[in-house]
Amino acid sequence: MTDLLYSDEEEALRSAVRGLLADHCDAAGVLARIESDTPHDRSLWKVLAESMGLAGLLVPESLGGQGASHREAAVVLEELGRAVAPVPYLTSAVVATEALLACEGEEAAKLLTELSSGRTVAALTVGLSVRPGGDHGVVQQEGGALYGRSTTVADAAVADVLLVPADDGGLYAVAANAATVTPQVSLDLTRPVATVTFDGAPGRRLTIDAPTAVRRALRAGAGLLASEQLGVADWCLTETVRHLKERKQFNRPVGGFQAVKHRLAQLWLEIVSLRATARNAADALAGGGEDTDIAVAVAAAYAAPVAVHAAEEALQLHGGIGMTWEHPVHLRLKRAKADSIAYGTAGGHREALAGLVDLRLPL
Repeated sequence: MTDLLYSDEEEALRSAVRGLLADHCDAAGVLARIESDTPHDRSLWKVLAESMGLAGLLVPESLGGQGASHREAAVVLEELGRAVAPVPYLTSAVVATEALLACEGEEAAKLLTELSSGRTVAALTVGLSVRPGGDHGVVQQEGGALYGRSTTVADAAVADVLLVPADDGGLYAVAANAATVTPQVSLDLTRPVATVTFDGAPGRRLTIDAPTAVRRALRAGAGLLASEQLGVADWCLTETVRHLKERKQFNRPVGGFQAVKHRLAQLWLEIVSLRATARNAADALAGGGEDTDIAVAVAAAYAAPVAVHAAEEALQLHGGIGMTWEHPVHLRLKRAKADSIAYGTAGGHREALAGLVDLRLPL
């Protein structure tokens, strides 16, 4: 039977990441950064990627990575979700890395080594809302030059290399400075999106089977996004309980009222179930079994509504202070809302799940 409990090594990793984020990613700092022109925290990314080696968790040791599994990456994403850290971990260390792992050849291996060091950031030029197996769109390729554009590409503004699926079926690596990156309005300012335009940008072909690489990348993104959403939801519950123990009305803690207890108990049950589905998806991705697609679809379909519910409850139960810009709860609500359409909506994943288990709609 699969053991979904956290191992001692995973707990040690969690403790290290949480301690680092407590020192380098406080709420006031995140708020100040998203109000500036540079929402990405490059200094935090440098510590995470270079000092702790977390950018290379999924990269084999032979290519300079850690040779770890999706379980460890999921733990990191839980903590990054709790802190809503403005770093390109999911997009570069997971999605782009998985796309490269599906490629063969020296060019892909070289890029993986660069990504594992953290000194290079990559972004897959597929819209953030595209789910695994969905229509990801392509750009035109003519004589090694790329033409076209991709919209809502997450973390494109901070990428050094863009991985671009083209109409000839290939996946190309393009230097980010060879394309035009135009920021788009994003609800979640800690994970900005952009339109990427190619006008004759030179590309290096990494594989002739881009659809397979893109599908692998998006599947990992959708499966591990559930762990990020778990981190968001868990922070919301923990901070709300703490606040309700301290805040008083009618000379008693607000958390002592039965109606409030019921809401918190229901939320706790939902988060416990979310933890189980997220851990199962991470374990399935690590093992690569035949039920991986099912595990990812279940986690992705369940995680988004729970994270949004947790953030909404946190906002309401914090009362007036929760409505202010200075309080960090709105960062979690925006991240939860944005994540609810990232790599596919809950409805889209339920539809995919029905097909995977041959569950047909009633006539």
